[in-house]
Amino acid sequence: MGLFDKLFKKTSDEEIEKMESVKLAVVYYSSGGTNYKMAKMAEEGAKAIGAEVKVLKVPETAPQAAIDSNPAWKAHIAATADVPEVTLADLEWADAIIFSVPTRFGNMPGQMKNFIDTTGGLWFHGKLANKVVSAMSSAQNAHGGQEATILSLYTSMYHWGAIVAAPGYTDPVIFGSGGNPYGTSVTVDQNGEMVEDIEASVQHQAKRTVTIAEAIKKANQ
Repeated sequence: MGLFDKLFKKTSDEEIEKMESVKLAVVYYSSGGTNYKMAKMAEEGAKAIGAEVKVLKVPETAPQAAIDSNPAWKAHIAATADVPEVTLADLEWADAIIFSVPTRFGNMPGQMKNFIDTTGGLWFHGKLANKVVSAMSSAQNAHGGQEATILSLYTSMYHWGAIVAAPGYTDPVIFGSGGNPYGTSVTVDQNGEMVEDIEASVQHQAKRTVTIAEAIKKANQ
């Protein structure tokens, strides 16, 4: 098998059956629903190769008055009221974590940053080392800071001692809608709709994250 074939190798049905169950936490923040939808796409992709998945939201810290002033934001919070909030125990449970966040001035939103800032105890005790992590993002224009947001989130992961599982160019889908080597990103129009069809890119990223986590889990046994 040549280098190109190895680079774009698909996970076979036989390999999927042999995979040990990887525990994946898909942790997101969403005010309009985009990153929630991306999290659900990742869940579907990961479950397709046998992962045990939790989709979890970070706590909302915005003032209620700000939420009430935006009908779409208020409606999304109501629609996802049953989604559990992420806890530090979820991070300790997970073998792998996929983050999905909108960009805020080229960085992650305060809600996600606030949660990550609570992980110091886990970090201090080495509980986040060797977690396999990956990230996705969205913005309201094509060059609105999605890639910078993903990279800024990875900076925190390096401090954790986590293993970043960026998509790279490991599948032809990366050259299509939403794909980039850092993590899937999407543009959202003024009506809150995704401009690109990113499902294939998200699912490839999720499967790659799970596959890497499974390999590391086996190596540590």
